[in-house]
Amino acid sequence: MLLVMIRHLPTVYNQQGLLQGLKDESILPLAKEAQRQVAGNQQRLMDLAPFDKVLASTLKRTIETAQHYQFKGELQQEPLLNELDFGQFEGKARVEMLAEVGEDWIDKPRDLVFGEPFIQLEQRVWSFLAKYQQYPRVLGFAHAAWLRALLSVIEIGSIQNMNHFQIANNTLVVEKVSLTRLQQAQDIVQQFADKK
Repeated sequence: MLLVMIRHLPTVYNQQGLLQGLKDESILPLAKEAQRQVAGNQQRLMDLAPFDKVLASTLKRTIETAQHYQFKGELQQEPLLNELDFGQFEGKARVEMLAEVGEDWIDKPRDLVFGEPFIQLEQRVWSFLAKYQQYPRVLGFAHAAWLRALLSVIEIGSIQNMNHFQIANNTLVVEKVSLTRLQQAQDIVQQFADKK
């Protein structure tokens, strides 16, 4: 499975260094640099196409980003791609959150609980991989925490290393997901179902 993911274009929250989470705000008008980056990413997407699925989270910043990339009709909204719920930290500066959470942000993200337990984010990533594993090429428009969680899951099988990654707005990420990880996704999703 080839996953091609793009973090949404900048919002006012991103511009001000604030945690956005589930706050559903629009993207900013595209600056010239962002326009150039979109054009460069569009060229890369043409090289990677065709896509079997084109997905965005249910939050308008990813949908608007997909529209800037000229994906409209084939775009499907997928709640599994939604950003982490930052709870009490939404609208606050990242440095403020880091001062309160400390080293656990890097060392123990699986133990953190904000507006949702981080382990739920991990479960969404596994569920996403299991749900779309039959599609050879998937393009998704997503969020920073979700994308960091995905990279960590692909790399080590959990979100434990998610906060070792940095993903800027409008970054295009291409990941080949191994058959081993896809089978692991099926097994883990079955375990979630068995616990319910």
